[in-house]
Parts: sequence; C-alpha cells; structure tokens
Amino acid sequence: MKKVLFLVILIGITADAWAQFRKRNTTTGATENNLNYASPVEYTIAGIEVTGLNVLDKNAMVSLTGLKVGDKIKIPGDAITNSIRSLWKHGLVGDVTIQVARIEGNDVYLNIVLAERPRLTGFYFTGINKSQESGLKEDLTLIRGKIVNDAMIRNTELAVKKYFVKKGFLSTEVKVIQEKDTLNRDGIRLKIAVNPKSKVKINKISFEGNNSISDAKLKKKMKGTHERPRFSLHRALISEVIALKPKEFVDSSYKTSWKEVKEFINDNVKLNLFTSSKFIQTDYEDDKKKIIEYFNSKGYRDAEIVTDTVYAHDGRTINIDFQIYEGPKYYFRNIIWTGNYIYSDKQLNAVLGISKGDVYNSELYNKKLQFNPKGLDISGLYMDDGYLFFRINPVEVAVAGDSIDVEMRIFEGEQATINEVTIAGNDRTSDHVIRRELSTIPGQKFRRSDIIRTQQKLGQLGYFAPDKIGQNLVPNPANGTVDIEWTVEEQSNDQVELSGGWGGYYGFVGTLGLTFNNFSLRNIPHFDNWRPLPVGDGQRLSLRAQANGRSFQSYSFSFTEPWLGGRKPHSLSVSFNSSFQRYPYGSSSTNDNDSRLQVHSVSVGLGRLLEWPDNYFTLTNSVSYLRYILNNWNSGLGYTDGVSNSFTFNTTLARNSIDNPMYPAQGSSISLSVTLTPPFSLWRNIDYSTADAAERYKWIEYHKWMFDAKYYLPLDNKKKLVLEAKAHFGFIGQYTDKAGIGPFERFYLGGDGLAGGFNSFLLGQEVIGLRGYENNVLTPPYYNANQNSASGVLAGGIAYDKLGLELRYPVTTGNAATIYGFIFAEGGNNWNNYDDFNPFNLYKSAGFGARIFMPAFGLIGLNWGYGFDPVPLNGRGPVSGSQFHFTIGQQIR
Repeated sequence: MKKVLFLVILIGITADAWAQFRKRNTTTGATENNLNYASPVEYTIAGIEVTGLNVLDKNAMVSLTGLKVGDKIKIPGDAITNSIRSLWKHGLVGDVTIQVARIEGNDVYLNIVLAERPRLTGFYFTGINKSQESGLKEDLTLIRGKIVNDAMIRNTELAVKKYFVKKGFLSTEVKVIQEKDTLNRDGIRLKIAVNPKSKVKINKISFEGNNSISDAKLKKKMKGTHERPRFSLHRALISEVIALKPKEFVDSSYKTSWKEVKEFINDNVKLNLFTSSKFIQTDYEDDKKKIIEYFNSKGYRDAEIVTDTVYAHDGRTINIDFQIYEGPKYYFRNIIWTGNYIYSDKQLNAVLGISKGDVYNSELYNKKLQFNPKGLDISGLYMDDGYLFFRINPVEVAVAGDSIDVEMRIFEGEQATINEVTIAGNDRTSDHVIRRELSTIPGQKFRRSDIIRTQQKLGQLGYFAPDKIGQNLVPNPANGTVDIEWTVEEQSNDQVELSGGWGGYYGFVGTLGLTFNNFSLRNIPHFDNWRPLPVGDGQRLSLRAQANGRSFQSYSFSFTEPWLGGRKPHSLSVSFNSSFQRYPYGSSSTNDNDSRLQVHSVSVGLGRLLEWPDNYFTLTNSVSYLRYILNNWNSGLGYTDGVSNSFTFNTTLARNSIDNPMYPAQGSSISLSVTLTPPFSLWRNIDYSTADAAERYKWIEYHKWMFDAKYYLPLDNKKKLVLEAKAHFGFIGQYTDKAGIGPFERFYLGGDGLAGGFNSFLLGQEVIGLRGYENNVLTPPYYNANQNSASGVLAGGIAYDKLGLELRYPVTTGNAATIYGFIFAEGGNNWNNYDDFNPFNLYKSAGFGARIFMPAFGLIGLNWGYGFDPVPLNGRGPVSGSQFHFTIGQQIR
C-alpha cells in the first residue's frame, strides 16, 4: 500500500512539473508539435540560462538543479522533475519553472525561471518593554539577510513563547507579521507582536499518595514553586484555636488529633508574605527533583512522581496536582568495605558516620563518600594523602525486607606526585606572584586540601575574580603523576580618590588619593611592562594628599612589599605622614596665635606567614614614631601648648581564612593586636602629681589591646545568602597609676565610624561605628558629638565592646562591581573607667542597607538603623530612633 501511495504522489509531482514545462514551451519559440509526449525523446543539454535572480548566484542555482551542459536527458522525464524538487528543497526560491528555450536537432536549450524568496532586513517588537526586548534578542536566531520562510516565522513564534513561559507568562500570545521594507523592495521586516498577558500564579498545589510526609513539608521543599498566600483563617481565629484545649477542639466530627491540628496551623498559617506564587517552568522542574530528593533522604528510595498535572483554575491562576508513589521505607543494615588497604574498616566507618539501623539516605552517604562541606569525607581522606586515582563505588548488594546492605568497592591506586604546574589567564600579574601563593608544588605529593587552600589564597590577593579561579587536573596513571593548570581572570583593584572645590577662607578644598594594589617597583624603568602603570609584582603603593585650604592639610605615603627578597612570605611595609590643622585666632588669618596642631609620623613593619597552628596565621611586628606639636590648641588633650612624642611597638597575630575579600561567603578573620609604648614614667625624673599636662604627656605611655573576630556562614548551597557574626573589643591600660592614661588613642563610639573629624584623624583616635546612633554619641564622659575638655576631663573611652550579626545577599559579584544588601542587628558600649565596664550592657540597634564595591572607588555603604536604647544622659529623647548613615571604605569594626 505504501509503495502504491508513493507512486501516485510521484506521478502527480511529475505531471505538475511537466504541465508547467508544456505551458511555458510555446512562449519560447518551441512548439508542442516538436515534442512527443507519448514517446519521450533524449536530448543533449546545449545551454542553460537562469532568469529572475537578484541576489542569488546563477551558477550556484544551476549547480543545485543537478543539470549541466552536455548531460543527456529525456523530455518529458524525471530529470526536469528532480531538478525542480532539488531547488524547492533548499528553500531559496519561492517559485521554479524550467522552460525549453529552443530545440536544435538533438540539442535542447533550457531556461530556468526563478522567483527568489524575500530576505530579512530587520525586525522589531511591540507589546513588551526594552528589558524584555534585550533578553529576547539573545534567544532569537534572526539574522539580517537570511531568507524569510515559514520555518523562520514558526521558530520565531515558538522562541518568543518559550522565553516568556520561562518567565511565568504561560498565556503569552505571539504573532509575527511580514512587512515589505520600503527601502529594499526585495526585503521583509518582521513585526513581532507580543502580548505576554499577566504572569500565571499558582492557586493550589495538591499531593496524593504521600502517606508518610505531609503536603506542607513537601511544599516547603519547593523553593521556587509556591501557592498564593491564603487568609482563610483570621489571625484572631488562629489565636482562639491555639488557645483551645484538645478535648474542646477535637470533636466526633473531626478525624484528627490535636497534634495534627497544631502541625497544620504551624505549616499553613505562618505565611511568608514575601514569597512569590508565580509559576516558573525551570523552577518547577527543579522543585520536582527536590521533592524526590526529600523522599529519598527519609528512606523512601523508590519514591517517584507518577504524574504531575498543571491545569487552569481560572484566567489568571493554575492548579498543580501530584500523584506520588512513596514505596517502602528502607534502613541501612550492613556496610561492607572491599579493596581498602590503607585505612581499616573501623577508620572508614568513623568517617562515614552511618550505623546499622539508620534510615537509608543515599544523598547523605554520597556526601560522606565524595564531598562533605561540613566535615571529613572518604574521598578527602584518601586524596589528602596523595591518592588522586582513588575511586569508590557504592553498590547495593542485598535488599532484605526493609533493610539494605551496601558494599563500598574501593580502588585506592597509588599516591600521585605533582609533575608540572602551569598558569593561564594572568596578563597583568607576573607568574612568580602567583607561584609563591601556590600550595601545589612540583615534586610534592598531591593533596586535595592544597588545591582548596591555593584557591583561597589566590582569591584573597584581590587581583583575580574569585569565582573565576579554577584548576585543571590532568592525571597520568601510567607514571603516577598529575599536571595542574591554574586558570585566573584578572580584575583591577586599584583605587582613585579625587575631589576638589573652592571654599572661601579655606581656599582650595580637595583630596587626591591613588592606591595601586598590584604595583611593580622593578618595572618602573621598563615602559613596555606598563599597563598603563608598572604592575604585576603584588606590591602596594599608596599616595594621598588632602587639603582644606589653610585649615587642614595632610600628605601620606605607604609602600608594602609582601615578599621581601622574593623567597619567603616576609612582608615589609613603610609609611610616612605629615599633617596639620589650623584654626584662625581673631579676625586675622595670619595671626601667630592661631590654633595649630601638627603631627608627623613614620612607621616600619615586618610580617610573616606562619605554618603553625596552620598556614592561615600571620604575625606582624612594627615600630612607629609620632610627634605632636601643639600651639594654642584646645581640643580634648588637657593642654594647649607643647610637644608630645609617641614611640610604639605593635605586634598583631591574625588568622584569615575567608574565601573572597569583597564578598566573603565562608571562613573567618580573627586578630589580636597589642600596642606598647616604653614605660617612660619609670625613668623620667618628674613628679606626675604636680607636673602640668604638657610635661606629663611629653612622652606618651600606654598599652593597648584590640581583639577583632568575624565569622561567615553560608546559608544556602550557592553561598549567596551569608550570615556574618562579629565581635570587637578594645582596652587601653597604664603602667603606673601616677602617669595615668593619656588623651591619645582613645575610643569614640557611635554613628557611621567615620565622623571623628580631622581632630580624631590627627590624634589617632579609634572611631568605631554603631549604626542607629548619632556620631560619637556613645563617647564618655560628655556623650556629645563635639567633644571638649574645658573641665580638664579627657574625652574618649578606654574600653569598648561591639557585637553584631549581619545577613547578606548579593545583587551582583561581577568584576565591574560587587553589590549586596543586608539586614543587621548590633550592640556596643564605651567606658572611660574599668569600674563601670560590663560587656553585656550594650546599646542595641537594627536596620538594613546596601554596600557597593567598585575597584576604582572602593567600598560605599548606605545604612538605615534604629537605635532601641536612650543615649547616655538622656539628652535626645527616650530612644535614639531612626538614623541614616553613609560610609566609605572597608569598615574594620
């Protein structure tokens, strides 16, 4: 039957083509009398002409027909039919006619008349916004110059609908209209008319067949597919239901228990009003997998979704029905280890952490076998000992009733040695800067922990995009080695600070700051290595000049070499600063009695990376000398004229294991810093009880202790939602009671952490932010933003603490910018004596905000905080209340 049908179709096509051939024949000088249709005659093609073309190539069209000069063909015959069919098949033309131009003896001259299909010259959308247009253009395959045919129109409609279905617009209507291009008579413009309609929301999600796990728990596992919030139970009614006693609530008409009622209320009434109920196809597919994974984690390894039906509820919502097959619940019985020689069964069982009788959970034991983010796993145990070729294959060898025996088949292989380590992608940073950070060194035994540690260290440098740092392992089982290629993507983290203006008496007001975080001192004379500055050696150079006319000027320089000598991680840092502040005295702006404060400082520091207790620790030691020169200065120091000298030694022990300096998602940062001055009072031959303040503070003495800790915990698998917990403490002490604690280096608490003014900057005061309170408002003894010491009492605290939590979520973490939002809760206090010190007596606040980091400008923060407690001395109402804060730069505390 199929052969007969094919023959009929072929005869029809041939007859149609031949009818066209006969119809055109009389117009070309040939007559029908020359052809005998009952008896085909063989001719030789003597010439082929092509007409009707505007864009297509004549020779290419002749080639597509399969005909060529010199071929012998029968007329009428299959050759003409096949040629027409071949041209149609390629979709380049809309109409094909093959005519006999003339016949000369046994030679025939053919004319192929073609009508080209129109070509696409452009397209545009109606009914959608610019953002949707931009996203659609990436999905469509419309290319100008391509032939417009039915397949193009159909594929365009399907692609547009598919795009909007992914976005939750299930009822999208698309119509593609062809319009003639007035500027190109052979061209077509496509008008793509889109009516997305409203996003479809989910009215109800129903489950059947789930006997052991409630509907509510399954719905909670669906992270992107949610029902519309329901308000069928009023809050007051809920309170009454919860308050009822079981015997009063459970009636004979209810076939449920009080426990089930409470579970229903907890699962269904506590609504998340911020959860979207829009139907997104991709989220829906992911959520179906999560449902099965949840069943598997509860021991139902045979669970499956038999059917899932999505159907319309009304014009704007849909219902989803799931038919679930749970199957029996399984338990672990015996865990059998085979092929293990390095570690005993007992050792492996201790790492696996699964006992006989535990609920069967394949997801759990796969984590314990391959990668356990919260602890040790079997693969890590072997790979940290060099067994790169290690493999483990869990096999269910027996199922008896509800119990399963699992055999862990291990291939240990031999220990792998690192052979070659290469680096790719670093077009700015020198190889040696990267290599000195690598824990994967040729000739050493391979360890997975070294791979993880190296990735963290490269991310902390700030020169590369942390999420783009990768490694390509190329094992060589034949010789027991592995090659490692590290791939990085450069990002700029240099910063420019530039501002300027003119301010009346003050004159020029402005700041110029340049910070180069990947500087190269040795490349300064080599201009071919400038990009556009000498970079690549990981050095840090900072230059800054700030001026407020004649009132304030500051000039600073700092340079850090992280690897002194280039062989060991010993850092050298050098910094200089010269600043002065001036207030006019009287009407003259050049009066010799003007109030002045000058500060000159120099500091040299040496640091090194420690290998114990682990290689996250660093130890830094530095010495500094500061010289304060006061002339008619009355601002919180207790004296107005004189010179004070500060010679300090600082040692800082720190541990930093965070994964990304711009948006840490895991790890911690802990530091303990001690700053000591010599105990000058032990050998200075003065009476501190009678000496004036200028003489008492000529040589400053104190000891200062600072502790800072931050911990980052990712709350989702993608490490986007991150919880930061932090604690900060600071204490200033004295060597002897007779000298006392001076006015320098004290603590100022409250506000944005920036507003200490030039005075605080010059005097080295520690300005600590506490959002939700005004700047410095928690600074004893005056608790006022404008501190003074008219009464002779020194301003600032000698002990403080601050505790806080911050929940963060990123908007973007790309190379161009890192932007994230957060909510916070924090508390702190500040004391000017140790008798009142109480670390739990805190001024509390909470709020929200956002931070933006751009490599060229640094970190910018916007915060709104609400202070819950009244400020000291009750000077500003019952509570601090609402406060907005703006911050610049990385806030340490």
